[in-house]
Amino acid sequence: MKEMIYLDNAATTLRKPECVRKAVYEAMGTLGNYGRGGHGITLETSRKIYEAREAIAGFFGFGNPSGVAFTCNATEALNTVIRGIFDPGEHVVTTALEHNSVLRPLYEMEKTGVLVTVLPADEKGNISYEEMEQAIGDKTRAVVCTHASNVTGNMLDIERIGKLCRRKGVLFVLDASQTAGSVPIQMEKCGIDVLCFTGHKGLMGPQGTGGICVREGVEIRPLKAGGSGIHSFEREHPGIMPGRLEAGTLNGHGIVGLLSAVEYVKQAGVENIGAYERKLARAFYEGVREIPGVKVYGDFEKKERAAIVALNMGEYDSAQVSDELSCTYEIYVRSGAHCAPLMHQAMGTQEQGAVRFSFSWFNTMEEVEQTVRALRELAAE
Repeated sequence: MKEMIYLDNAATTLRKPECVRKAVYEAMGTLGNYGRGGHGITLETSRKIYEAREAIAGFFGFGNPSGVAFTCNATEALNTVIRGIFDPGEHVVTTALEHNSVLRPLYEMEKTGVLVTVLPADEKGNISYEEMEQAIGDKTRAVVCTHASNVTGNMLDIERIGKLCRRKGVLFVLDASQTAGSVPIQMEKCGIDVLCFTGHKGLMGPQGTGGICVREGVEIRPLKAGGSGIHSFEREHPGIMPGRLEAGTLNGHGIVGLLSAVEYVKQAGVENIGAYERKLARAFYEGVREIPGVKVYGDFEKKERAAIVALNMGEYDSAQVSDELSCTYEIYVRSGAHCAPLMHQAMGTQEQGAVRFSFSWFNTMEEVEQTVRALRELAAE
């Protein structure tokens, strides 16, 4: 029986550091409910949650731990921000690289009178920064965009976008789902006003964790209202961060696991992790790009990119290729549209989808070589 090869890390990292698994296991038997009560267990839980806020604030070069609000994932974070900062008549600029966790909330806001401009991408998945600048006008409230495409791995120049937003006086909201943990992100240096992240991908934390880092002075309307542990007699949800965006019981067990994951990533080094993952992705790309019938998507002339390679084999549906890799070789990848419809329109793969290979810190070069051999065998057949 072949050993399984997991290359679907852009969806979720399967292999987690041992310290993360241990932290979650121990938290299941020791953690109380954050902010609910004054006894020792609750106070210790509150200390751990604040420690996680401090770690994440430091990790993203953000000086305000109280501006870190926890969510279930990046989708909840992005919905909270997008539904919470725009008023009817205001304008937002986004890109064709976006995941549906950005696009669908924006389409919903469009129904309320928010004006949405989507910058197109070329066949390689690149946008024009000149077009972005031209799109920003007097009514523009924010630029909302991903750091890296979850289909092609192409990265946007967030320092350039941050400078543009500062110059134009608009907010910069970043979706860091595909880069947090493998690409250094410094909010203050890059001019990022709001950063949305998930814990279960490059940060190698538990599923059900994520958050929003909000610069002081940026007001976001709460997506939810309910229990907060404070001001219980008020009819409106408290407006003080981070509780403003954290109605109900937090996923304390997951957050403690996320804290352990962030500490692990910091110790291993974000630069080291990213360089290793990109090395694997580059080796895979070099191994498959000349296989007859294989078409690779994205811009590989740029070294700075997420560790993602998407391809198709001839006219075969991407699901057929993925199923063959799974059933015959026990290589697990992702096929289909990847919740990024505009990217597929740009690539011309609306019907075929794409087979995505995404690499993590726990993959090996041997796994890359085995996967390349498998694709060569499939192409030969």
